[in-house]
Amino acid sequence: MKPKNSSSQLKALVVDDDRVNRMTHQALLKKVGVENLASVENGKKAVDLYCNGESFDLILMDKDMPVMNGIEATKQLRSMGIRDMIVGVSSSSRGAENVQQFMEAGLDEYYTKPLTVDTLKAILDKIKS
Repeated sequence: MKPKNSSSQLKALVVDDDRVNRMTHQALLKKVGVENLASVENGKKAVDLYCNGESFDLILMDKDMPVMNGIEATKQLRSMGIRDMIVGVSSSSRGAENVQQFMEAGLDEYYTKPLTVDTLKAILDKIKS
């Protein structure tokens, strides 16, 4: 991953089946300076974007989605050689076992919803360094 000097140069993808969550995460990303945003409602669409030549510096990946969940999408992206930062986000409170399964799929980090501006700033700082 090439270092980026400012958040406005970063590309982010929000993957979540809930429209309100997608809009919320996009608004938070804009608030911390990320201007190049895309969003899709399931993991398959995220994988399809990469298959069509798209790439992102950051993917915010929900865990529980129809068609292809976040665990399967993360596994598939990693198996394709994608090394972009994938951050799992979920409101699911099903326990540490599910979080571990999501992390083992290839996440860089995991957070429970809702994300905060401070959390996103910390994530972006890691990408930019």
